[in-house]
Amino acid sequence: MEKKKTYYITTPIYYPSDNLHIGHSYTTVACDAIARYKRLQGYDVMYLTGTDEHGQKIQDKAAAAGKTPKQYVDEIVANVKSLWKLLDVSYDRYIRTTDEYHVKSVQKIFKTLYDKGEIYKGFYEGMYCKPCETFWTESQLVDGKCPDCGREVYKAKEEAYFFKLGKYADRLLKHYEEHPDFIQPEARKNEMISFINQGLQDLCVSRTTVKWGIPVTFDPDHTVYVWVDALSNYITALGYENDEYNDFDKYWPADLHLIGKDILRFHTIYWPIMLMALDLPLPKQVFGHPWLLQGDGKMSKSKGNVIYADELVHFFGVDAVRYFVLHEMPFENDGVISWDLMIERMNSDLANTLGNLVNRTISMTNKYFGGVAVNYGVSDPVDESLFEVVTSTASKVTARMDKLRVADAITDIFTLFKRCNKYIDETAPWVLAKDESKKERLSTVMYNLIDSILIGASLLEPFMPETAKKIADSLNAPLRTMDQVSTMGTYPSGNKVTDQPQILFARVDAEKMMEEVNALMESKKAAVKDASEETAEDEKEDEDVIDIEPKEEITYEDFSKMQFQVGEIISCEAVKKSKKLLCSQVKIGSQVKQIVSGIKAHYTPEEMVGKKVMVLVNLKPAKLAGVLSEGMLLCAEDADGNLALMTPEKKMPAGAEIC
Repeated sequence: MEKKKTYYITTPIYYPSDNLHIGHSYTTVACDAIARYKRLQGYDVMYLTGTDEHGQKIQDKAAAAGKTPKQYVDEIVANVKSLWKLLDVSYDRYIRTTDEYHVKSVQKIFKTLYDKGEIYKGFYEGMYCKPCETFWTESQLVDGKCPDCGREVYKAKEEAYFFKLGKYADRLLKHYEEHPDFIQPEARKNEMISFINQGLQDLCVSRTTVKWGIPVTFDPDHTVYVWVDALSNYITALGYENDEYNDFDKYWPADLHLIGKDILRFHTIYWPIMLMALDLPLPKQVFGHPWLLQGDGKMSKSKGNVIYADELVHFFGVDAVRYFVLHEMPFENDGVISWDLMIERMNSDLANTLGNLVNRTISMTNKYFGGVAVNYGVSDPVDESLFEVVTSTASKVTARMDKLRVADAITDIFTLFKRCNKYIDETAPWVLAKDESKKERLSTVMYNLIDSILIGASLLEPFMPETAKKIADSLNAPLRTMDQVSTMGTYPSGNKVTDQPQILFARVDAEKMMEEVNALMESKKAAVKDASEETAEDEKEDEDVIDIEPKEEITYEDFSKMQFQVGEIISCEAVKKSKKLLCSQVKIGSQVKQIVSGIKAHYTPEEMVGKKVMVLVNLKPAKLAGVLSEGMLLCAEDADGNLALMTPEKKMPAGAEIC
């Protein structure tokens, strides 16, 4: 018996700080469609998904909920697994980074890298983004914020272990060159090349301040930083450095890591370099898919417009949701999903093109022949046009799937169904039925339709498995194998279809559904508002405090060198070509100083004028964005990066000394 070729495909492992939205569902369903298609082609598939369960954010969320981190993630993971079951996701293995075997494997990997001299101990000082759990240099920030998520960052310094990235830069670029399909789409590869060419800094791979993580065995004050922990899952899940599984040699290297474009750098720079340092083969391909956006903009919990897959299933059903997310995601550009569009797709593509096709084909077969489909071989030139479309679809779909163009593959299959509908119009079975001499031709027409629909359903199975099975059951025949979907005439002649065809997709009343949808959205917005008000009330009752990293002590002499005075802002304008700077004219005594401040996100120029502020007046002048600044306005900053100007409590004249 010939040994099956293997195919190893992975989703990213999701961060379970909250329930997953429709964007996460897209990635998982897309992986599922690819995995199912590979199985249809005869591959031995390993489909891995899972959850990344360590880190500061989860530690904080759990504490806020009055739970241990493990209790918190256990509940979220249960919801995740329920969601994948609901969406008919056929993953083969699920990994959690809290799994004991993974923890031990990561500890061994970290120690191996340390023993090889790839990891060393030092100190990290930089700008830290808590949601991304990532350190950044000042030059990497975009408008002073995290370049990945756009959120505020804060200064942090701590002892840490570092991974030597830079030494592998040339080797990685050579790999890109020798394996042009390693990163897809092509535009994403160009972004990564640009990032590497800017210079790779050594990567911080441990934390001392985050306790919810995997301890470093030889230095237990440190926990393994999120990306070493998370990325290793792709090999630990196969048994690398553990005895839980033993199929690493069988499936590694991975054929495909399917991820969102926002985590491409970690998977195409950090991960391959880590594998190089471990002397392991690199994955064959990493695909950074675009985002699935809400029709009225980016989904946000604060807006109350986040779409969840289970909500869509409630309105449309499982396979309709699978169709929406797969069909509406282009290869390179962000996709858009909206309630109006889903209703349109439901009524046009699913109810009309597919559902009505199957229903009327079965109904006519029952009406004219008691449900029995016999192929008399009475042909007509119009048949050939149908046969050409049907028999060529499989090769088209395979070519699309080989290039990960999932949306285009579904379109090809629905082109087959549309051609069947056209064939009905061309042959007009209701006309043939009126002529007894055309009975065998009519039977052949119905047979051709049934044969074609079954081929289409067989190709549809990876994308809409429940629907494909329903169609096959209604036609009383098994779904075709891949070596059968390019040949007409294999449906058993004389076979009987079901007496009562079920409605696959019912048309929806758009107006009525939108009333329900709007009610749902309003309830979500109200919930967000209530939560916000509750949080604000809690903050009044128990105001937060902030602890920051202390600087080294100074002497009174050091302090006396700084001159602080009250200033009055007499004019202010935005600095051209800058997203964060304001330029203020500040009256201090009898003189006016020009001061540039990065507070545009917090104050308008109009709000600034007339304010009495605290100023460091003897700061050496410097140019910011090409504009001279002759001092510094003093501000306070909260944990979220919000700024507030420091102003005197009582009325003070411009120029008053602050001592």
